[in-house]
Amino acid sequence: MALTDADVQKQIKHMMGFIEQEASEKVEEIDAKAEEEFNIEKGRLVQTQRVKLMQYYEKKEKQIEQHKKIQMSNLTNQARLKVLKDRDDMITDLLNEARQRLGEIAKEPASYSALLEGLVLQGFYQLLEPKVTIRCRQKDVEMVQAAVNKNIPIYKEAVQSNIVVKIDQERFLSSEICGGIEVYNDNRKIKVSNTLENRLELMAQQMMPEIRVNLFGANPNRRFTD
Repeated sequence: MALTDADVQKQIKHMMGFIEQEASEKVEEIDAKAEEEFNIEKGRLVQTQRVKLMQYYEKKEKQIEQHKKIQMSNLTNQARLKVLKDRDDMITDLLNEARQRLGEIAKEPASYSALLEGLVLQGFYQLLEPKVTIRCRQKDVEMVQAAVNKNIPIYKEAVQSNIVVKIDQERFLSSEICGGIEVYNDNRKIKVSNTLENRLELMAQQMMPEIRVNLFGANPNRRFTD
């Protein structure tokens, strides 16, 4: 039985509807897949950027923390250096005050004469030479000569050796020093400096650890003492 035009049109219309339905479903499928892929890529990009931001701020945080540590270390070192400088300044002031008081020693003839006797004899023992020359302040010549005369017998008896002592009358020690003597061997290549200033410096060096402990207390970080 032949199809009428109406039947043909009906089938064509049915086929077109089916094609349109298939096309519509395919478009929806493509759109859904594209949306899914878009969301996946968007999520990946967001996660990537989030990781980068976290790494960036973590790095910044570490840099800030390191900067704080460096600043704190610098401030601590500056404070420590200031304390050390203040302590050194205090010790310097004490030594300067002690130097100023040295001049008072020579103003007491009895004690200064006894001191010169000890310095002269010490110079003899340190050199152990048969001939020595002594330099002193011009105003101390008489006292130094008396000290020499007193100590020659003592020295001879102690070392069983003679000694010839000369007081330099041409080159005196500066009148600006507080007192004391210098003792030379015969060719003046060896010198024992027993001026009051030199003795003070030597004593300060030897007693510096004790001075620091008395002034500032024991250092808890120091394992050994001098």
